Amino acid sequence: MFIKQSGPVNDNNKIKGIIFDMDNTLFDFVEAKIFACSAIVGYLGKGDAYELFRYFRRGEHGFENIENISDYMKDCGLFSEKSFLECCNIYEKEKVRSVKLYPGVRNTIKELQSMDINLAILTDAEMRNAKARLEKVGLYDCFDSLFTFDITGWKKPSHRTFTYALESMRLLPHETLFVGDSLKRDIIPSKQLGMIAAYAIYGDRNPETGRELIEEKPDHVLENFSDVLKLIRDGKNEEHRL
Repeated sequence: MFIKQSGPVNDNNKIKGIIFDMDNTLFDFVEAKIFACSAIVGYLGKGDAYELFRYFRRGEHGFENIENISDYMKDCGLFSEKSFLECCNIYEKEKVRSVKLYPGVRNTIKELQSMDINLAILTDAEMRNAKARLEKVGLYDCFDSLFTFDITGWKKPSHRTFTYALESMRLLPHETLFVGDSLKRDIIPSKQLGMIAAYAIYGDRNPETGRELIEEKPDHVLENFSDVLKLIRDGKNEEHRL
């Protein structure tokens, strides 16, 4: 388990810890994957990057599984073992290279660090992928804890992955803010557990989908990442709801 020691928490602040989702909350991972798919199509000399990206979104193998590339190449009649291995190398390289932070993320994280708030990431990515992306954007050393799928053993929206993080950080739900871009996978479970939920709407590619159907509404809606600072400073004087 990857948990770095942190300094004392400011007891005067109601929120003692913040747990962030990673992909599409800190940076646009969808865009990075589309760039990677474009690089593959360029190497193959034919195909469609968005169609390849849809293979990753099917859910058959998982959002990062390279078997999606194999399926796409076979369906398009482009598969060979040599080309497949090269496409995998291109995909992994370009996926990380294309990751870029949303505006204000770096300065916001640095400011939060100065407030002695316990900062963590909870992601469905595996450690090797999460570490590579965080190192690319220069934030790997900025968090007190990093909880990945291969550490918690569960993926969101399972409550178990959230409770694993809370127990490891020695935090109670009501004193913990969770920030994520998915209503279903981030907001609903964190609210059900009693956490303060902030919906990163700027990172949700389909913000209207399912909004009327979700049983738990976020406590706050973030139009940009730096809104987290205002939330922390102002406390809960004003709630922005869907």
